[in-house]
Amino acid sequence: MAALAGCTSSNSSGSAFSEAAASSAPAAAAEPANAIPSPSASAAAGFGADAAGSGGSAQSHSAARLAPTGQELIYTAQLTVRAHSVPGAVTRATSIVTDAGGYVSTEDASSDPNHPDRATATIALKIPVAVYAVILSQLTSGLGTQLSLQQQAQDVTQQVADVNSRVASDQAAIVQLRALLRHAGSVSDLLSVQDQINSEESDLEAMQAQQSALNHETSFATVTLTVLGPKAAPKPVKQKAPPGFTGGISGGWHAFRTSVSWFFAIIGAIAPFAAVVALLGGLAWWIRRRFTRRRSASAG
Repeated sequence: MAALAGCTSSNSSGSAFSEAAASSAPAAAAEPANAIPSPSASAAAGFGADAAGSGGSAQSHSAARLAPTGQELIYTAQLTVRAHSVPGAVTRATSIVTDAGGYVSTEDASSDPNHPDRATATIALKIPVAVYAVILSQLTSGLGTQLSLQQQAQDVTQQVADVNSRVASDQAAIVQLRALLRHAGSVSDLLSVQDQINSEESDLEAMQAQQSALNHETSFATVTLTVLGPKAAPKPVKQKAPPGFTGGISGGWHAFRTSVSWFFAIIGAIAPFAAVVALLGGLAWWIRRRFTRRRSASAG
């Protein structure tokens, strides 16, 4: 898994490309020569397009790739901006993305009629990977004041290869089984082969669904855009406390209480059945003992 460095900026002056190049230069010096460049850095060095350019400018570079040949990556980013008009910024962002061939997958907006300057909106944008760097630069510079930006890249090359291999294997197995089906000599053989075909087809459908999902995720980058009004407060980022002795005791006590609760729950569920079994067992023992005593008395 590869991670793309995030950047944070509160100054709206200057171009987004200049900020991206300045923030990514130290990280690039520390990375090996074959490291995956960040989308912002790629935009500054390779695309050569203005961040505020039109959607047609982004489309002219549709052949560019962010990942090295043969590598499958899932790009995600979280961008927070402050805008004078939240609806206007959302409309502008939607237009930028749709003009580039992307779409809006989810949208969540909240506003107070008494305080319109505290409105907020969060939308998930799906952007074609080929124009991801350019569109992200347009979003960071063309909507308002950028407050934060984090970018990630997940390497799923091995997962894609495994899924493709399993799909091909299932398809080959189905072809062979259908050939056997034509030469089945008995009804039992026919049913057995057909059951195997049904099982392989079920596995194939599951693998093809996973293959389709991976293809979509590697073809479209996901940018979660949060737009804040002039006086809206950004949501605080919760930082996880480092593990310690107190945290270990708390976690262990919680696990112990959970285990005890489940133990008594299981005992409570079994108790009615155990009582019935014990009653039937006792009744059977009493009948058997009484019968044995009668036989002994009659024999004596």
